[in-house]
Amino acid sequence: MDRRRDIIAIGGSLGAVGAMNNLLRSLPPDLAATLFVVIHVGAHGNKLLADVLGVNPCFPVTTAVDGERAHPGRAYVAPADHHLLVIDDIIRLGRGPRENLSRPAIDPLFRSVAANFGPRTIAIVLTGMLNDGAAGLADVKRCGGVTVVQNPSDAIAPDMPLGALNANRVDYRASLVDLPGLIHSLTSEEAGPPVPVPPDIKLEIDIALGREINAHMLSTIADPVVISCPSCGGVLSQIKSSPPLRFRCQVGHAYTSEALAAEKEGAVDEAMRVALRIIEERVALSEKMAEDARRSGFDAAAAANRRRAAEARRHSETLRRAVLGKAENTADQSEDLDETAAPPSTS
Repeated sequence: MDRRRDIIAIGGSLGAVGAMNNLLRSLPPDLAATLFVVIHVGAHGNKLLADVLGVNPCFPVTTAVDGERAHPGRAYVAPADHHLLVIDDIIRLGRGPRENLSRPAIDPLFRSVAANFGPRTIAIVLTGMLNDGAAGLADVKRCGGVTVVQNPSDAIAPDMPLGALNANRVDYRASLVDLPGLIHSLTSEEAGPPVPVPPDIKLEIDIALGREINAHMLSTIADPVVISCPSCGGVLSQIKSSPPLRFRCQVGHAYTSEALAAEKEGAVDEAMRVALRIIEERVALSEKMAEDARRSGFDAAAAANRRRAAEARRHSETLRRAVLGKAENTADQSEDLDETAAPPSTS
Protein backbone atom coordinates (compact mmCIF):
# COMPACT_ATOMS: atom_id res chain seq x y z
CA MET A 1 0.00 0.00 0.00
CA ASP A 2 1.32 3.41 -1.01
CA ARG A 3 1.58 5.43 2.21
CA ARG A 4 2.86 9.00 2.11
CA ARG A 5 4.15 11.18 4.91
CA ASP A 6 0.97 13.15 5.43
CA ILE A 7 0.97 14.03 9.16
CA ILE A 8 2.89 17.14 10.24
CA ALA A 9 3.30 18.03 13.91
CA ILE A 10 4.81 21.44 14.65
CA GLY A 11 5.88 22.92 17.97
CA GLY A 12 7.36 26.22 19.06
CA SER A 13 7.40 28.91 21.70
CA LEU A 14 8.88 32.41 21.65
CA GLY A 15 8.63 33.77 18.09
CA ALA A 16 6.70 30.74 16.84
CA VAL A 17 3.47 32.59 16.06
CA GLY A 18 5.20 34.72 13.43
CA ALA A 19 7.12 31.72 12.14
CA MET A 20 3.91 29.69 11.78
CA ASN A 21 2.18 32.54 9.97
CA ASN A 22 5.02 32.69 7.46
CA LEU A 23 5.04 28.93 7.07
CA LEU A 24 1.28 28.58 6.58
CA ARG A 25 1.21 31.33 3.94
CA SER A 26 4.01 29.62 2.02
CA LEU A 27 2.67 26.04 1.97
CA PRO A 28 1.23 24.88 -1.36
CA PRO A 29 -2.59 24.92 -1.20
CA ASP A 30 -2.79 21.38 -2.58
CA LEU A 31 -0.58 19.92 0.15
CA ALA A 32 -2.17 16.57 1.03
CA ALA A 33 -1.33 16.62 4.72
CA THR A 34 -2.85 17.27 8.14
CA LEU A 35 -1.14 19.74 10.46
CA PHE A 36 -1.16 19.71 14.28
CA VAL A 37 0.32 22.73 16.03
CA VAL A 38 1.38 23.40 19.62
CA ILE A 39 2.67 26.82 20.58
CA HIS A 40 3.23 27.62 24.23
CA VAL A 41 0.47 29.93 25.41
CA GLY A 42 -0.95 30.91 28.79
CA ALA A 43 -3.96 29.37 30.48
CA HIS A 44 -6.41 31.76 28.81
CA GLY A 45 -7.40 32.88 25.32
CA ASN A 46 -8.97 29.63 24.16
CA LYS A 47 -9.32 30.37 20.43
CA LEU A 48 -7.14 33.43 19.98
CA LEU A 49 -4.15 31.56 18.57
CA ALA A 50 -6.17 29.90 15.81
CA ASP A 51 -7.64 33.30 14.92
CA VAL A 52 -4.15 34.81 14.65
CA LEU A 53 -2.83 31.94 12.53
CA GLY A 54 -5.97 31.86 10.40
CA VAL A 55 -5.27 35.18 8.64
CA ASN A 56 -4.92 34.40 4.90
CA PRO A 57 -3.17 31.04 5.22
CA CYS A 58 -3.18 28.33 2.57
CA PHE A 59 -4.57 25.99 5.20
CA PRO A 60 -7.78 26.58 7.19
CA VAL A 61 -6.74 26.82 10.85
CA THR A 62 -9.05 25.81 13.69
CA THR A 63 -8.75 25.25 17.41
CA ALA A 64 -8.67 21.52 18.08
CA VAL A 65 -11.85 20.03 19.55
CA ASP A 66 -11.85 16.93 21.70
CA GLY A 67 -13.32 13.92 19.85
CA GLU A 68 -13.02 15.50 16.40
CA ARG A 69 -11.67 13.46 13.51
CA ALA A 70 -8.82 15.26 11.76
CA HIS A 71 -9.03 15.90 8.00
CA PRO A 72 -6.30 16.50 5.40
CA GLY A 73 -5.76 20.03 4.24
CA ARG A 74 -6.43 21.55 7.67
CA ALA A 75 -4.34 22.74 10.60
CA TYR A 76 -5.42 22.04 14.20
CA VAL A 77 -4.05 24.22 16.98
CA ALA A 78 -3.90 23.21 20.63
CA PRO A 79 -6.21 25.30 22.82
CA ALA A 80 -4.91 26.98 25.95
CA ASP A 81 -4.31 24.78 28.99
CA HIS A 82 -4.81 21.46 27.13
CA HIS A 83 -2.34 19.00 25.67
CA LEU A 84 -3.11 18.22 22.02
CA LEU A 85 -2.94 14.50 21.22
CA VAL A 86 -4.14 12.18 18.47
CA ILE A 87 -5.41 8.75 19.58
CA ASP A 88 -6.71 6.24 17.01
CA ASP A 89 -7.00 9.03 14.42
CA ILE A 90 -9.18 11.10 16.78
CA ILE A 91 -8.13 14.42 18.32
CA ARG A 92 -7.95 14.27 22.11
CA LEU A 93 -7.39 17.17 24.48
CA GLY A 94 -5.57 16.11 27.63
CA ARG A 95 -5.59 17.78 31.01
CA GLY A 96 -2.65 15.76 32.28
CA PRO A 97 0.17 17.42 34.25
CA ARG A 98 2.30 20.12 32.71
CA GLU A 99 5.39 19.06 30.81
CA ASN A 100 8.39 21.36 30.67
CA LEU A 101 6.34 23.94 32.59
CA SER A 102 3.72 24.02 29.82
CA ARG A 103 0.23 22.79 28.95
CA PRO A 104 -0.08 22.48 26.01
CA ALA A 105 3.39 21.02 25.64
CA ILE A 106 5.10 19.92 22.44
CA ASP A 107 6.42 16.55 23.59
CA PRO A 108 2.95 14.98 24.15
CA LEU A 109 1.83 15.98 20.65
CA PHE A 110 4.96 14.54 19.04
CA ARG A 111 4.62 11.29 21.00
CA SER A 112 0.96 10.81 20.16
CA VAL A 113 1.29 11.40 16.41
CA ALA A 114 4.37 9.17 16.36
CA ALA A 115 2.48 6.37 18.11
CA ASN A 116 -0.63 6.82 15.97
CA PHE A 117 0.90 7.45 12.53
CA GLY A 118 4.46 6.10 12.80
CA PRO A 119 6.54 6.66 9.63
CA ARG A 120 3.85 8.94 8.19
CA THR A 121 4.87 11.57 10.77
CA ILE A 122 6.93 14.67 10.15
CA ALA A 123 7.78 16.51 13.40
CA ILE A 124 9.12 20.08 13.28
CA VAL A 125 10.62 22.17 16.09
CA LEU A 126 10.50 25.93 15.56
CA THR A 127 11.91 28.86 17.50
CA GLY A 128 11.48 28.90 21.28
CA MET A 129 13.05 28.95 24.73
CA LEU A 130 14.29 25.93 26.72
CA ASN A 131 13.93 22.56 24.97
CA ASP A 132 10.36 21.28 24.93
CA GLY A 133 10.04 19.10 21.83
CA ALA A 134 13.49 17.51 22.06
CA ALA A 135 12.23 14.38 23.82
CA GLY A 136 9.23 14.19 21.49
CA LEU A 137 11.51 14.29 18.45
CA ALA A 138 13.43 11.32 19.87
CA ASP A 139 10.16 9.41 20.21
CA VAL A 140 9.19 10.29 16.63
CA LYS A 141 12.47 8.77 15.46
CA ARG A 142 11.82 5.64 17.56
CA CYS A 143 8.49 5.22 15.75
CA GLY A 144 9.98 5.66 12.28
CA GLY A 145 9.01 9.30 11.64
CA VAL A 146 11.06 12.14 10.17
CA THR A 147 12.41 15.01 12.28
CA VAL A 148 13.03 18.61 11.24
CA VAL A 149 14.43 21.58 13.17
CA GLN A 150 14.45 25.24 12.25
CA ASN A 151 17.99 26.49 11.82
CA PRO A 152 18.95 28.12 15.17
CA SER A 153 20.61 31.06 13.40
CA ASP A 154 17.25 31.73 11.74
CA ALA A 155 15.23 31.58 14.99
CA ILE A 156 14.17 34.49 17.19
CA ALA A 157 14.88 32.24 20.19
CA PRO A 158 17.44 29.53 19.26
CA ASP A 159 17.23 27.53 22.52
CA MET A 160 14.52 25.13 21.38
CA PRO A 161 16.13 24.30 18.00
CA LEU A 162 19.54 23.95 19.66
CA GLY A 163 18.10 21.70 22.37
CA ALA A 164 16.54 19.46 19.74
CA LEU A 165 19.76 19.28 17.75
CA ASN A 166 21.88 18.51 20.81
CA ALA A 167 19.57 15.70 21.95
CA ASN A 168 18.86 14.00 18.61
CA ARG A 169 20.25 12.99 15.28
CA VAL A 170 17.80 15.23 13.48
CA ASP A 171 17.05 14.34 9.87
CA TYR A 172 16.80 17.88 8.50
CA ARG A 173 17.71 21.40 9.56
CA ALA A 174 16.25 24.24 7.50
CA SER A 175 15.69 27.97 7.61
CA LEU A 176 12.15 29.24 7.85
CA VAL A 177 12.12 30.28 4.20
CA ASP A 178 13.21 26.78 3.11
CA LEU A 179 10.76 24.85 5.30
CA PRO A 180 7.77 24.94 2.87
CA GLY A 181 9.85 23.41 0.07
CA LEU A 182 11.24 20.76 2.42
CA ILE A 183 7.75 19.88 3.68
CA HIS A 184 6.46 19.57 0.12
CA SER A 185 9.35 17.26 -0.74
CA LEU A 186 8.93 15.08 2.37
CA THR A 187 5.18 14.71 1.89
CA SER A 188 5.82 13.54 -1.69
CA GLU A 189 7.90 10.62 -0.46
CA GLU A 190 6.63 7.21 0.51
CA ALA A 191 6.64 6.48 4.24
CA GLY A 192 8.50 3.50 5.61
CA PRO A 193 6.92 0.38 7.11
CA PRO A 194 5.14 0.60 10.49
CA VAL A 195 7.28 0.31 13.62
CA PRO A 196 6.15 -1.20 16.96
CA VAL A 197 5.38 1.54 19.49
CA PRO A 198 7.55 1.27 22.65
CA PRO A 199 5.49 0.81 25.86
CA ASP A 200 7.07 3.84 27.56
CA ILE A 201 5.74 6.13 24.81
CA LYS A 202 2.24 4.74 25.31
CA LEU A 203 2.47 5.33 29.07
CA GLU A 204 3.57 8.93 28.65
CA ILE A 205 0.69 9.55 26.25
CA ASP A 206 -1.70 8.22 28.89
CA ILE A 207 -0.17 10.59 31.46
CA ALA A 208 -0.73 13.56 29.15
CA LEU A 209 -4.36 12.51 28.75
CA GLY A 210 -4.74 12.72 32.52
CA ARG A 211 -4.97 9.02 33.28
CA GLU A 212 -3.82 7.61 36.61
CA ILE A 213 -0.12 7.17 37.29
CA ASN A 214 1.39 5.52 40.36
CA ALA A 215 4.83 4.65 41.70
CA HIS A 216 4.83 1.18 40.16
CA MET A 217 3.88 2.46 36.71
CA LEU A 218 6.50 5.22 36.90
CA SER A 219 9.18 2.69 37.93
CA THR A 220 8.79 0.92 34.58
CA ILE A 221 10.11 3.98 32.73
CA ALA A 222 12.13 5.89 35.34
CA ASP A 223 14.39 5.54 38.40
CA PRO A 224 13.99 7.75 41.53
CA VAL A 225 16.60 10.45 42.15
CA VAL A 226 17.26 12.79 45.08
CA ILE A 227 15.63 15.80 43.42
CA SER A 228 12.20 17.18 44.28
CA CYS A 229 9.52 18.25 41.81
CA PRO A 230 9.27 22.06 41.80
CA SER A 231 5.54 21.87 41.02
CA CYS A 232 4.35 19.51 43.77
CA GLY A 233 7.36 18.77 45.96
CA GLY A 234 7.28 15.05 45.20
CA VAL A 235 10.26 12.84 44.38
CA LEU A 236 11.44 13.01 40.78
CA SER A 237 12.48 9.97 38.78
CA GLN A 238 14.92 10.01 35.87
CA ILE A 239 13.44 8.73 32.60
CA LYS A 240 15.39 5.73 31.36
CA SER A 241 15.13 6.52 27.63
CA SER A 242 17.53 9.34 26.86
CA PRO A 243 18.79 11.70 25.57
CA PRO A 244 17.56 14.19 26.42
CA LEU A 245 17.95 13.89 30.18
CA ARG A 246 14.40 14.01 31.61
CA PHE A 247 12.52 13.61 34.88
CA ARG A 248 8.96 12.85 36.05
CA CYS A 249 7.30 12.86 39.45
CA GLN A 250 4.57 10.48 40.66
CA VAL A 251 1.94 13.11 39.92
CA GLY A 252 3.18 13.16 36.33
CA HIS A 253 4.90 16.55 36.03
CA ALA A 254 7.70 16.20 33.50
CA TYR A 255 10.87 18.20 32.90
CA THR A 256 13.87 18.09 30.67
CA SER A 257 17.04 18.86 32.60
CA GLU A 258 17.08 22.37 31.08
CA ALA A 259 13.48 23.11 32.10
CA LEU A 260 14.11 21.71 35.58
CA ALA A 261 17.28 23.77 35.99
CA ALA A 262 15.43 26.92 34.93
CA GLU A 263 12.65 26.25 37.44
CA LYS A 264 15.11 25.41 40.23
CA GLU A 265 17.04 28.58 39.45
CA GLY A 266 13.89 30.59 40.00
CA ALA A 267 13.27 28.77 43.28
CA VAL A 268 16.81 29.51 44.45
CA ASP A 269 16.41 33.17 43.57
CA GLU A 270 13.11 33.37 45.44
CA ALA A 271 14.58 31.59 48.48
CA MET A 272 17.51 34.00 48.57
CA ARG A 273 15.20 37.00 48.46
CA VAL A 274 13.02 35.58 51.23
CA ALA A 275 16.15 34.93 53.33
CA LEU A 276 17.31 38.49 52.69
CA ARG A 277 13.99 39.88 53.88
CA ILE A 278 14.09 37.76 57.05
CA ILE A 279 17.64 38.84 57.89
CA GLU A 280 16.81 42.51 57.30
CA GLU A 281 13.81 42.15 59.61
CA ARG A 282 16.13 40.65 62.21
CA VAL A 283 18.45 43.67 61.88
CA ALA A 284 15.52 46.03 62.45
CA LEU A 285 14.26 44.02 65.42
CA SER A 286 17.71 43.78 67.06
CA GLU A 287 18.22 47.54 66.67
CA LYS A 288 14.85 48.25 68.31
CA MET A 289 15.67 45.82 71.15
CA ALA A 290 19.05 47.53 71.66
CA GLU A 291 17.41 50.94 71.84
CA ASP A 292 14.76 49.68 74.25
CA ALA A 293 17.43 48.13 76.51
CA ARG A 294 19.45 51.37 76.47
CA ARG A 295 16.45 53.41 77.55
CA SER A 296 15.80 50.97 80.37
CA GLY A 297 19.40 51.19 81.57
CA PHE A 298 20.37 47.64 80.59
CA ASP A 299 23.67 48.46 78.92
CA ALA A 300 24.85 44.86 78.57
CA ALA A 301 21.65 43.82 76.85
CA ALA A 302 21.82 46.89 74.59
CA ALA A 303 25.39 46.04 73.59
CA ALA A 304 24.47 42.40 72.89
CA ASN A 305 21.60 43.44 70.65
CA ARG A 306 23.79 45.92 68.78
CA ARG A 307 26.32 43.13 68.13
CA ARG A 308 23.50 40.89 66.93
CA ALA A 309 22.24 43.65 64.60
CA ALA A 310 25.74 44.27 63.22
CA GLU A 311 26.30 40.56 62.56
CA ALA A 312 22.94 40.24 60.81
CA ARG A 313 23.69 43.35 58.76
CA ARG A 314 26.93 41.76 57.52
CA HIS A 315 25.02 38.64 56.54
CA SER A 316 22.43 40.81 54.82
CA GLU A 317 25.04 42.63 52.74
CA THR A 318 26.66 39.34 51.70
CA LEU A 319 23.33 37.91 50.60
CA ARG A 320 22.34 41.14 48.85
CA ARG A 321 25.54 41.03 46.78
CA ALA A 322 24.77 37.42 45.86
CA VAL A 323 21.22 38.30 44.76
CA LEU A 324 22.42 41.27 42.72
CA GLY A 325 25.17 39.12 41.18
CA LYS A 326 22.62 36.54 40.05
CA ALA A 327 20.47 39.27 38.50
CA GLU A 328 23.46 40.72 36.61
CA ASN A 329 24.49 37.27 35.33
CA THR A 330 20.96 36.62 34.10
CA ALA A 331 20.91 39.96 32.27
CA ASP A 332 24.29 39.22 30.66
CA GLN A 333 23.07 35.82 29.46
CA SER A 334 19.94 37.41 27.96
CA GLU A 335 22.06 39.95 26.07
CA ASP A 336 24.29 37.16 24.73
CA LEU A 337 21.19 35.28 23.53
CA ASP A 338 19.83 38.40 21.81
CA GLU A 339 23.12 38.83 19.95
CA THR A 340 23.06 35.25 18.59
CA ALA A 341 19.43 35.31 17.45
CA ALA A 342 18.79 36.18 13.82
CA PRO A 343 15.87 38.40 12.76
CA PRO A 344 12.80 36.53 11.45
CA SER A 345 12.47 35.86 7.75
CA THR A 346 10.24 38.27 5.86
CA SER A 347 9.64 35.86 3.02
